[in-house]
Amino acid sequence: MRVIVTIQHPGHVHFFRNAIDELEADGHEVHVFARESGVAIDLLEAAGIDHEVLAGDANSLPSLAAVQATYEARLLRRARAIDPDVITAIGGVAAAHVATALRTESVVFYDTEHATLITSLGYPFADVICTPTCYRDEIGSKQVSYPGYHELAYLHPDRFEPDPSVLELAGVERDEQFAVVRLSSWEASHDVGHGGFDDPHEVVDRLEDAGATVLLTAEGEPPAELESYQLETPPEKMHDLLAYADVVVGEGATTAAEAAVLGTPSVYVNSLSLGYTAELDSEYGLLFEFSDENRHVEALEKAVSIVEREDDPWATRRERLLAERVDVTDVIVRTLETTARGGRPTQAKHAANLG
Repeated sequence: MRVIVTIQHPGHVHFFRNAIDELEADGHEVHVFARESGVAIDLLEAAGIDHEVLAGDANSLPSLAAVQATYEARLLRRARAIDPDVITAIGGVAAAHVATALRTESVVFYDTEHATLITSLGYPFADVICTPTCYRDEIGSKQVSYPGYHELAYLHPDRFEPDPSVLELAGVERDEQFAVVRLSSWEASHDVGHGGFDDPHEVVDRLEDAGATVLLTAEGEPPAELESYQLETPPEKMHDLLAYADVVVGEGATTAAEAAVLGTPSVYVNSLSLGYTAELDSEYGLLFEFSDENRHVEALEKAVSIVEREDDPWATRRERLLAERVDVTDVIVRTLETTARGGRPTQAKHAANLG
C-alpha cells in the first residue's frame, strides 16, 4: 500500500518513526511530509527518515493559520500525485481534509480532549479516529480505542532502551541525583487561557535545596536568569535523559507521560487535566497531576518529597503498567493496514488484533 504520514510537531516524529520502519520493512511505500515546528525536522533527520518539508514554522495563532493553509494546499498537490491508500496523522486536520478531497482513507490518532479547534476541524472528515481508552470524549462510530498511550509507540521497552552515555552529555555523574524541569511556551492553540508554574525560579531553588541537580528544558527561550540551567543535550537524546532522572517536573503533558512510562516519577503542573495524565496518576502512581489554583505550591512539595524519598516503588509500578498496556506501534501499523484495504476497524476487531 501507499501511505502518507504527516508531521506537524516534534512529538509526531517519535510517535510514527517505528511504524514507518515497520511499514517499509513490510514492503509498503511510505511518504513523509512535514512542516517546520520546533525540532521536528532535526528529529526526522536524526532518525534517518526521508521527508519533504512543505511549510515553515509559526510564531503566533494568526501565522499558524496561514502556515496551515499553505501546508494543506501543498500536501494536496503532492498527495494527488502519489495516490495514497491511506493518510495518517496526529490531530489530522490536513490529513483528513486531503484524504476527503482525494476520496481515500484517513486515520487520525489523538489523545488531547481540550484541543477543540483541531478536533472540530479534523474529526468530521476523518474515516478512523484512534484514541487511548482513557480518552474522555465519545466520538461515535469512527472511534477505535486501544489500551495504551501515545508514548508507548516509542518508549515501550520493545522499542527503546536508554543509553547511559547521555549522562556524560548532560554533565551529570552516574550516582548524581538530578531533576529535569520542563517549561512550556503556552503558544499552542489549545494552551490559550491555561498556565503552569507561578515562578520557575522557585522550582529550581526548591529542587536544588533538596539536593538535586537541575537540568532545564524549555519550549522557546527560558527565563534569562535560568539560562545557565538550560540543557545542551541533542533533542533525540531527551528520552534517555528522562529515563535516568530521579524526577521530572514540568508543565508539558507529553514530557510528563514520557517520564511516567519510562518509570521515572513525574510531577505535572498545568491547569489542564487530560485523560492520560489522570490515568497515569490514579491508576499507576507514576505521574502526579496538579491542576487547581494551588498547583504550584502542592507540586513543589510533591517534587521535593520524591527527591528525598528513600524507597523506590517506580519500577514495580511501571511493570504493572506495561503488563496492562500495549505497544502502540502495533496499533498504528495494524490500523493503517486494515483501513487501507478498504475496511474500517471496529472495537471488537481491533481488540482481537491486539490480543
